[in-house]
Amino acid sequence: MTAEHTPAPISVSTAYRWRWPGLAALLLGEAMNLLDATVVQVAAPAIHADLGGSVSDIQWFTTAYTLPFAVLLITGGRLGDIAGRRRLFVTGVVAFMAASLACALAPAAGVLIACRVVQGAAAAMIVPQTIGLIKAMFSGPEVSQALGSIGPVMGLAAVCGPVLGGVLTHADLFGSSWRAAFLVNVPVSLVVLGLSPKLKEDRAPKRPGLDVTGTVLAMLGTGLVVHPLIGADIAAMSLWSWGTVAAGLCLLAGFVRQQRRAAAAGRSPLVEPSLFAHRGFPAALLTSMSFFAVTNGLLLVVVLQLQLGLGSDALTAGLTLAPWSVGLALASWVAGAHLVRRYGHRVMSLGLAVLLLGMLAAVAVYHTADPRDFPTLLLGALGVVGLGAGLFTPPFFTLALKPLLPQEVGSAAGLLNAVQQLGATLGVAALGSVYLGSAGSRGAPGALHAVQVAFWSAVALVVVSYATSRAMTREDAAADAGTAHRPRAASGSS
Repeated sequence: MTAEHTPAPISVSTAYRWRWPGLAALLLGEAMNLLDATVVQVAAPAIHADLGGSVSDIQWFTTAYTLPFAVLLITGGRLGDIAGRRRLFVTGVVAFMAASLACALAPAAGVLIACRVVQGAAAAMIVPQTIGLIKAMFSGPEVSQALGSIGPVMGLAAVCGPVLGGVLTHADLFGSSWRAAFLVNVPVSLVVLGLSPKLKEDRAPKRPGLDVTGTVLAMLGTGLVVHPLIGADIAAMSLWSWGTVAAGLCLLAGFVRQQRRAAAAGRSPLVEPSLFAHRGFPAALLTSMSFFAVTNGLLLVVVLQLQLGLGSDALTAGLTLAPWSVGLALASWVAGAHLVRRYGHRVMSLGLAVLLLGMLAAVAVYHTADPRDFPTLLLGALGVVGLGAGLFTPPFFTLALKPLLPQEVGSAAGLLNAVQQLGATLGVAALGSVYLGSAGSRGAPGALHAVQVAFWSAVALVVVSYATSRAMTREDAAADAGTAHRPRAASGSS
């Protein structure tokens, strides 16, 4: 009879090496969702040329993904708390893969848009699970190391997205053209699913409730606001369209009231009302919405100008956006690793100033350069735009979460992420419509005028971002000076 042997203890480093496949699955899942938005943005004009339909479908190819992603993001996090984060992550990846395959096989623009809605809903199941699963798999200093890997991976995805979209569409692999932009998700999803058994199942110790009413109100309200803006000449919108926008805003106001009532009744609202006791947090939400409307809307405008206005191909469009993406990734790393710790929220204002400088430089290029010289002369301006966006993002999220209580951070991060996606949706809808409405059918001269109008509209949004970010910094300065009152945790007594 053989003697029993006590297994040797697993060292921390060995345990970490065993868990890295699970971390890789989470990072690939997040990167896949970010890539899908930027890849499709570059491929959108080629999709429209192949499938036909209204030119506004180009905007829907993006917004049909980001809108359900934004609205269902918090609900996706709640479902993970209830049913298990690993289970929902895997379910989301399977749904995302199936929807991607359906997108690649779509015979018409309407079918593709419907499949993009499913993709966005699946993304809302995947992304909210990442941080909870990382905290379940790692402990001690390893948690920070694992969480710290998210930023570089997302930066790499941001750099690769536009270029990959152009390369895949231009390569026309096996005659697939733009369909390869969706087919690439299938092998990536299979890799994620193959690594997912390494994930540890995890759920909230106390099951939160689902706010179905709040979710429906948020979906209907945002849908009614966004729908009339897509493909419309905003300056000449009909009374019916403005009435639809007003109805959406009324539903969103009803959503706010419903959230307060749910909290007062002891139920689990979709949005934690205590967040709004911090005066800087509503300003952070407005800043997030306007800023990401600028960056995502202008990405689409540049692509439309190159492909519809100048007749360039998808590869040219993707490579033109490369300096923007590289500048964004580099500046984000420098700001997060060095500048924010030394200069604090002043880096945020610097980022907006650099962003504005790059946008004005782009307007100057569009105004003075011969269109035949595009896109070469545009590369430097777009690189500066990327640097500004990268400098802004790390201090913004740091400042937005700074005044919150520990139990509020998770809810606030989810809401900020959702508002970011909503801002992206509104930016694509509004700035894309400004461009298409101004360009009309006037050919290259009309397109050149339209892209300048769109950039000037974005400049106005940057001014809004600056004003709301100043409200954030004033609240932070007041708190640091001891003049702001920090909300106390509920004690159960009045």
